[in-house]
Amino acid sequence: MSYKPLLQKLYKEEVAPKLKEQFEYSSVMQVPKLLKICINQGVGMATQDKKLVEHALNEMTMIAGQKAVPTKAKTSISNFKLREEMTIGSRVTLRREQMWEFLERLITVALPRVRDFRGINDKSFDGRGNYSMGVTEQIIFPEIDLDKINKVSGMDITFVTSANTDAEALALLSALGMPFKNQKKSEN
Repeated sequence: MSYKPLLQKLYKEEVAPKLKEQFEYSSVMQVPKLLKICINQGVGMATQDKKLVEHALNEMTMIAGQKAVPTKAKTSISNFKLREEMTIGSRVTLRREQMWEFLERLITVALPRVRDFRGINDKSFDGRGNYSMGVTEQIIFPEIDLDKINKVSGMDITFVTSANTDAEALALLSALGMPFKNQKKSEN
């Protein structure tokens, strides 16, 4: 028997049947699912110091558990001393087991380590069922060693779902355990 992450089991056994009943789908195949998680980190000072990009790539690889890919500039901008094809960031796209493991670590370990954490904003949906959030410090992830950090930087995390509406995506992510702000107020 192969290994399945806990959130993946939770989705199949509890979340999918609950969403099927809640939105009155005729088939389980209509239930929205999490397709991928995209993590993106731009390095603003990359034009002055090339080693910052290397550190960002290494940190992103440790956080995601998958090799990060460098992001290259598409056009040259002389005011920013930016040249075409210059490396200016890193990105990772997670799918399948790695996606579920990252989501579990994000919810259970990383987000509770954010200073003054009161939940994440539930207004960052794009209208097509995808959710984006920003993390201001990469040090919330336990994989990062505080002594080896050159610069504290943030990253963007996008959750791509198969949901057609934002309400379906919100219900899916909430059922998976994402701590949204307004959800906590309605429970009390």
